[in-house]
Amino acid sequence: MSRSTAPTFLIVDGNNIIHAWPDLLVLHRKRRGLGHQELRRRLRDYHDLCDYRLVVVFDGKSGPQEEERDPSGFQVIYTDGASTADGVIERLTAKYAKKFRIIVATNDLAEQNVVASFGAETWSAELLRATIDRSEGRWRDYLK
Repeated sequence: MSRSTAPTFLIVDGNNIIHAWPDLLVLHRKRRGLGHQELRRRLRDYHDLCDYRLVVVFDGKSGPQEEERDPSGFQVIYTDGASTADGVIERLTAKYAKKFRIIVATNDLAEQNVVASFGAETWSAELLRATIDRSEGRWRDYLK
């Protein structure tokens, strides 16, 4: 399978996006899990409307890395206490960017530079939000 016909993976730097979107940051400040839940819900809805495999990575907890994955291509990773979301995103990108189209959504400029050096495209938090909003708008129009 060539890279042009391979699936596209959208990898989202979860905590970075939560801190970049004001409404999610408000939820996060009320209770950490609320921001995570709402971001996961929005990304799940977007995933259901697009052709991308979607991976959201959160800086995790103490203990082992946790992963949730479903057959449709939606995956959530909570890093272990010794790893960071950036590190996991960099490893995934380094491993798969030659084989798949990889898009990384983050506002972290250093992270954008690292993943771009592996061949990934980068989206800002604002572009991710605009893309999700457009997709939801098209879906609402379709249902009218």
